[in-house]
Amino acid sequence: MGIPIRSLLVASLVLSSIALHVAAKTLDPYKVLGVDKNASQRDIKKAFHKLSLKYHPDKNKEKGAQQKFEEINNAHEILSDEEKRKNYDLYGDEKGNPGMGAGNFGSHDFTGGGPRTTYFSSGDGWQTMGGQGNSKTFSFSFGGNPGADGGNPFGFNLGDVFSNMFAGGSMGGGQHGGFAGSARPSARTSGQQKSPVTIQEVTMQTFNKEIADQGITWLLLFYTQQAKGQFVLESVLEDVARSLDGAVRAGKVNCDNEKTICKKSDVSVGKSARLFIYSYSTTEKGSLHEYSGDSDAKSLKTFCQEHLPRFSRRVDITQFNFPSNALPNLPEVLLLSTKKDTPAMWRAVSGMFRNRLVFYDAEVQDVSLPLLKRLGVKNVPALIGRTVNDEVQLLKDGISVKDLKSGIKELKTLLESFEKKNKKLASEQAKKPAKASEPKENKIPLLTASNFEETCGEKAPVCIIGVFKSNKAKEKLERILSEISQKTLIRGQSYSSGNAITYALLDGNKQSAFLSAFDKSGYKSSDKLLLAYKPRRGRFAVYKGEVSMEEAERFVASVLNGDVQFSATGQKPVLR
Repeated sequence: MGIPIRSLLVASLVLSSIALHVAAKTLDPYKVLGVDKNASQRDIKKAFHKLSLKYHPDKNKEKGAQQKFEEINNAHEILSDEEKRKNYDLYGDEKGNPGMGAGNFGSHDFTGGGPRTTYFSSGDGWQTMGGQGNSKTFSFSFGGNPGADGGNPFGFNLGDVFSNMFAGGSMGGGQHGGFAGSARPSARTSGQQKSPVTIQEVTMQTFNKEIADQGITWLLLFYTQQAKGQFVLESVLEDVARSLDGAVRAGKVNCDNEKTICKKSDVSVGKSARLFIYSYSTTEKGSLHEYSGDSDAKSLKTFCQEHLPRFSRRVDITQFNFPSNALPNLPEVLLLSTKKDTPAMWRAVSGMFRNRLVFYDAEVQDVSLPLLKRLGVKNVPALIGRTVNDEVQLLKDGISVKDLKSGIKELKTLLESFEKKNKKLASEQAKKPAKASEPKENKIPLLTASNFEETCGEKAPVCIIGVFKSNKAKEKLERILSEISQKTLIRGQSYSSGNAITYALLDGNKQSAFLSAFDKSGYKSSDKLLLAYKPRRGRFAVYKGEVSMEEAERFVASVLNGDVQFSATGQKPVLR
């Protein structure tokens, strides 16, 4: 019985597809890239970038350059993935299928059991006959389901070949000669390789909506059609964007088409493409910083990490307390980890939430610290939050993530939930009617050597000090200053935020040496008085009359409005 022409054509088509696929896979990737078996990832990347630039079809028009370029990419795909490289070293095949190494195609069979005879049958198709030891016979049928035996050593199934050509899944039932195929996903999309990272084409709309001042760090490649080096930089860019996925996004700007972006960014592309990072490492607003290092992933990754946002303040957990009113109506968050420096994922999310939360982070090696025990922290990393109504709570401890992207996603979820809760609290507080009879008290600190710089140091333009020598005087001054501190006493402006004026109490009995800087007698005859001190200028004014609410308010208002005569201190006041 003769073989039908249709079957021969199909067999020829399939064999050609298989031959092309196997030919690319059978080349030794180490020889293709020109590296030895012990080559490091850095050596492999370096060789790949050099060869891909040399043989890129857009640059090399010689015969065979396209095929060479494909071989280079295939070799890099195998050796840059540790799992595939290990499988290749062990089995000669990156998928771990024994017997598919270089040299097995040709007079050998497809299963690794040694030389075989192959023939076409006049029935269902073709197959390899015989068997040795535990070798597996590779076979498939045009008339049945090509994927019915669970797959094949080539890493793809014939349904893919047919579906690609005919844009269909099943092609049986008398169509085109009765071909049947399964449109299952190929092995290349089964998740065995690294997830793809898209380098986004950036338009003016994209730049304004997704990049400009959005709090996200971007790597941006600026190029023109005539510029050199685009493909090498693009390859490195893909590697880094993949390894920092979640913290950094990648885009490219064609300055031939997007002249407005390039002009506004003050970027001109000459003979070579240029790579920038759009980051928030130094300011609240995003800015471009050009990368001028080597064209390798490690150097660019280091550059990116250096330019991640820095909105989190590093603190000592043994001495930390959430500062009161760090920023009005903003909740605060503290990340605890064993890292000696601020973790990259925390820096990344601090940029995304920079105007919505106040960030802190601390190194923790011992969870038995009083603050952590009180909050119930048993494991780090842990996230602690302080709400807008001053409640400190544990948001989550023992945070576990598998990579940078999943870590950032987990933190974003926690922060968004915490932010939502705070918005609800702020809304509830705003709805509560203010009680005129119960004004909120501002606690006036007692000046000591440890808090003097923070309270009345050079950062404070004016410090109002209530000096007392008895408990009764202390209580009266504290009540008066607490109420005054909430009022607007300067013409045309409000200083209730405390940025221009601070208030403090001082024990005159214990700090006579401090008072002697203003008066040689140390105001010995006064039970209580008000002292206005300008630390930057070393000048002061004093009110020694009857300290009532009205007189105290008048004195403070006169100080702030420039209606009081100031004198120079005899010496710099020092607390003991």
